Amino acid sequence: MDISVIIIAALFCGFALWLLYRAKVARSPLSAVLCALLLIAFMGLRLAVFDYETLDYQNFLSRWVEFYRQNGGFAALDTPVGNYNIPYLYFLTLFSYFDVSDLHLIKLLSVFFDIILAWSCMLLVGRFTESPVRKGAVFFTAFVWPTVFLNGALWAQCDSSYVALLVLGIYLALDERPMASMVCAALAFGFKLQAVFILPVYAVLWMQGKFKFRHFLILPATYVVLVLPAVIAGRPFWDTVTLYFNQTGSIGDGLNYNSPSVYSFFQYTLDESHHELACKLGIVAAFMFMAGLLFLCYVNRKRLTERSVLAAALLFAIGIPFLLPHMHDRYFFGADMLSLVLGFVSPVYFAAALLVEFASFLGYHAYLKMQFLLLMDKGAAALCVALGLTFLCFFRSLKKIDRV
Repeated sequence: MDISVIIIAALFCGFALWLLYRAKVARSPLSAVLCALLLIAFMGLRLAVFDYETLDYQNFLSRWVEFYRQNGGFAALDTPVGNYNIPYLYFLTLFSYFDVSDLHLIKLLSVFFDIILAWSCMLLVGRFTESPVRKGAVFFTAFVWPTVFLNGALWAQCDSSYVALLVLGIYLALDERPMASMVCAALAFGFKLQAVFILPVYAVLWMQGKFKFRHFLILPATYVVLVLPAVIAGRPFWDTVTLYFNQTGSIGDGLNYNSPSVYSFFQYTLDESHHELACKLGIVAAFMFMAGLLFLCYVNRKRLTERSVLAAALLFAIGIPFLLPHMHDRYFFGADMLSLVLGFVSPVYFAAALLVEFASFLGYHAYLKMQFLLLMDKGAAALCVALGLTFLCFFRSLKKIDRV
């Protein structure tokens, strides 16, 4: 492993320790030493798997970086490459200029967002408790949560990027910083389309009075600014801002791809001639679920608390991908993290975090090991229970005291 990778990882540890210090978690000498040791240990675990290559890296990410390397780096941004949106491609383009292993650089980027994700979770939990022990616990739990570790350090995926920004956006909205929150939402959407599973919570935040209509204009404006470098490089403006519409076909036409969605209950028994109907019904069901939850929030808008907003965000993160067709193994990453936050905010609901993580982990195991640990319908059943627990939390949190 290149020494520069180790140095960058060490700098990441220093940065994380500074974040913990700012959050009043690592203020005393003893707590600072303990946090530093944990950061070193958890970073060491990540570096230990940095050489592992998945088929996703071999068949896609490595080839995309090589394309930019062979075609002038940023000058090649005018050419459509891969099925990721422009912001992530900026990083792949940047990596093409270095002699360091692009696999390690890609994973370092994911690890950086792992830190931002853990910090964002800590900030959001901090809206409900001042306890440095609880805030530190959620930071390190999020940093070492199985799907977080596997997603970036092992798999070289970047789901921590958009989820970190969404969690941070929810925190900023609750903290009465609507403009910064909208910028985070736009950045999250810019990184991954799957941000749409959680973005409906911004309508709930509006109902709670955290936003005015004019603030929603920040989202498209930020997104346009985000893709402008590619437009300047030569990509057509309209094709660039509507990139996601052109990529919807890249998710595949199968009912389910190692995902604990509702389709895992019957995907192997449903006659193929009924697949198209099942897909349409799933899309309608997901829309009705979202609309029904928004209606429920609107009816109770005067009773919404910060805890009920958090529960609503988790319900969107579980319910929408649970009902949609064509879902992949990593699409419940947002649910993984929001359920963890809810578990630390209200420990009585920590079982929901374990159930969601169990469901997600089954999909990760299926891809990474190329075999099922358990059939995905077991994960779907776990998500049904998690949904029930989260709905219970939502209703019980209406007009309840948020501080614990």
